[in-house]
Amino acid sequence: MSAAVKRAILSALFCLLSCSKAEVSPQRSASSQSTARRGGSTDPTDEDFQMPQLPRAKVTVRDVYGGAHAFDAEIAESEESQTRGLMWRKELPSDKAMLFIFSNEQVRSFWMRNTLIPLDMIFISADKTIAGIVANAAPQTLSSRSVAAPSKYVLEVAGGFCEKADVRAGSRVEIEKR
Repeated sequence: MSAAVKRAILSALFCLLSCSKAEVSPQRSASSQSTARRGGSTDPTDEDFQMPQLPRAKVTVRDVYGGAHAFDAEIAESEESQTRGLMWRKELPSDKAMLFIFSNEQVRSFWMRNTLIPLDMIFISADKTIAGIVANAAPQTLSSRSVAAPSKYVLEVAGGFCEKADVRAGSRVEIEKR
């Protein structure tokens, strides 16, 4: 057998061994690709974490007079998106929001770690009635924010909205996923 043929066979074997090693751990290579695609941290609380684009919903909040206030809301349903929330955002336009959707209804608690802007947190029951509001939650704190009633949804909007718009506990909310 010639030296050229031996080199070709060795190269082919080396290639096969390399390829089979990559197939042994597809989960690791998928997570490595995910991290590389994100281009940063895998911790959702880190500033350089790249959150994938979230699904959206039109959320309409009724005020005490029956007026409607519509928001284009990002939906946080996964643990990763709920952990991240609105961290590191420098502004939240008045027509934008984040809607947290949970699998069950219970008393919820939120904190504002790495959240740079004040928010109104609207806690919403399973029947889409506002159970309570935490108004103008101070940013960058670990203080727990909660209301005494169970909620299935929490809508975060720009701080001061609820007072300006006369939105209170007992008001209705409509959620239309897009």
